[in-house]
Amino acid sequence: MKRESSFVRKRATGLFAGVALMAVTAACGAGDQGSAAAGESGRPGVLAAFYPLQWISEKVGGPDVAVTVLTKPGVEPHDLELTPRQVAGVADADLIVYLRGVQPAVDDAVEQNAADQGFDAAAAVQTLSAASTGAQEEEEEGGAHAHEHEVSYDPHLWLDPSRLATMTTKLGERLATVDPAHAAGYRERAAAAVRDLTALDAEMKQGLTTCARHSIVTSHTAFGYLAGRYGLKQIGISGIDPDAEPSPARLAEVAEVAKAEKMTTIFTEALVSPKVAEVLAQEVGAKTAVLDPLESKPATGDYVSAMRQNLATLRTALGCT
Repeated sequence: MKRESSFVRKRATGLFAGVALMAVTAACGAGDQGSAAAGESGRPGVLAAFYPLQWISEKVGGPDVAVTVLTKPGVEPHDLELTPRQVAGVADADLIVYLRGVQPAVDDAVEQNAADQGFDAAAAVQTLSAASTGAQEEEEEGGAHAHEHEVSYDPHLWLDPSRLATMTTKLGERLATVDPAHAAGYRERAAAAVRDLTALDAEMKQGLTTCARHSIVTSHTAFGYLAGRYGLKQIGISGIDPDAEPSPARLAEVAEVAKAEKMTTIFTEALVSPKVAEVLAQEVGAKTAVLDPLESKPATGDYVSAMRQNLATLRTALGCT
């Protein structure tokens, strides 16, 4: 039986109602990520667009909400396409936690079916332009490569724990508005998560202060906020779009910088093919290591433990003491 909730303000059109009906009657979406999380013991349903937003939603919501993530583990968030059942879940959720401009399918679903339930985490903090974090896109000559997911700002906000802490605090306030009966719990859990993130931030700042090198070469420019926070310089093989192919000129430019700065490591990512980075590493006499942009849930541990692993990897690569 469908839960009636004072939290939810429906904005479904007749067309959407037909899509939702097909999704429900099909009932073949068992196991489909991102169906409505609401309805479990009367708890508000929260949909998180992808992993870092899932992490803060679960930390702040605790036992008072039911959290569902739209992007399956191991899937590149930029490539997400929503199923009809997921679109129905967006309309039925009490809150959708997302980053506007990162996943067009999610943006459209929120705008069309759940505008009042959307929490755009990017609006909670100061964002940086793609150019200011070194996250320019590399186009193939002749414009053969189209960047379908291009955004005007660098969206990798969660890789700065201080920004994620601000997002967490504001999410706590939003959940307190959505579900006033449990407002105190949301605020308390948000404050606890902020303490953890503040401790992580201090740990990373201290760990990256005294290093032999301060430049990092990455598969794509996902680490601008991390680099800016901790005094590093990011050099991306490709731009924000992880699927973009770097031009030969860009590869030559990065190789020249890596050699000049005597870099020992070229960083790869779990969800991006390492082939280009491996060729570059061989060219400059370096090794490769994984630096996790945390766009997907880590195989073990959580956001904090994965960031600590990133810190250890960076310290080794940069010769930190």
